[in-house]
Amino acid sequence: MEFKDYYSALGVARDAGDDDIRKAYRKLARKYHPDVSKEADADAKMREVNEARDVLSDKEKRAAYDQLADHVARGGSPDGGFRQPPPGWDEGFEFRRGPAQGPADHADFSEFFSSIFGNRGGAGQRGGAAPYRERGEDHHAAIEISLEDALHGAERQLSLRAQEIDAQGRPHLVNRTLDVKIPAGVRPGQYIRLAGQGLPGHGGEAAGDLYLEVRIAPHKLYRIEGHDLYLTLPVTPTEAALGAQVTVPTPAGGHVDVTIPKGARGGMKLRIKERGLPGKTPGHLYLLLEIALPPADTDAARAAYEQLAKAAPFNPRLHLGA
Repeated sequence: MEFKDYYSALGVARDAGDDDIRKAYRKLARKYHPDVSKEADADAKMREVNEARDVLSDKEKRAAYDQLADHVARGGSPDGGFRQPPPGWDEGFEFRRGPAQGPADHADFSEFFSSIFGNRGGAGQRGGAAPYRERGEDHHAAIEISLEDALHGAERQLSLRAQEIDAQGRPHLVNRTLDVKIPAGVRPGQYIRLAGQGLPGHGGEAAGDLYLEVRIAPHKLYRIEGHDLYLTLPVTPTEAALGAQVTVPTPAGGHVDVTIPKGARGGMKLRIKERGLPGKTPGHLYLLLEIALPPADTDAARAAYEQLAKAAPFNPRLHLGA
């Protein structure tokens, strides 16, 4: 009986992780699956790949197999070959010996497999190669929307280039257009899930999903932080010093009157409640005050500045020790 090197069958190293084993299996299954493969020995190769995956993807089986492989490597059989597992080789390991589960048809596995793990096949399981069954992979892409779309929600068409596998198992790029519903209140970095729009599944399994990462384009007025929006609001020195009522645009449309308190300073932050991004907990709109100086570009304006300097002497650098 031939000893089966399952690591060589999948083309992975002895210390390969679960992800490496899954990726190797997917690659070989696409190459040898009878529905798509043109290889002359595709059936036999597919059975070999299924058998290797069945053992190496099960932690208990893999540990027991590794122990047996070490025994064989040390010359466990007198003639250097492999006849049967040594007595007690699997002590301390627990693995299922019940009916076949998952994508593998154990009735078609090798004599080596049966000698180790027993024939797990059942009636009616013999025949062709085991069907390759696996849910399709999820895909990720980015979508940039306007602030207005994030505030009100929208429906947009999105054009993407995606990789698909053709009938011969070869990858190729295809263009596709999707209709995307953007919910109101979506934030930068959130994901919109489009069920079933990822890679197709194999063997009747469901397709994967497409996850769209939301990016919001820069806005000429507002800056986004979480659910909150920020607007830089210019005010004159007179409005800041004496207080005033000013009209401010709101992100969702329309305007609102805001009171500038007396003695306001540049950088002061005023809050307008629940005028940020909508949601279960709505965000707020914050106004950052910026003192805007009138230009001294006329004789009257220069005279007004000179009069102000005399009437209200002020040293803004006093705290610097000047």
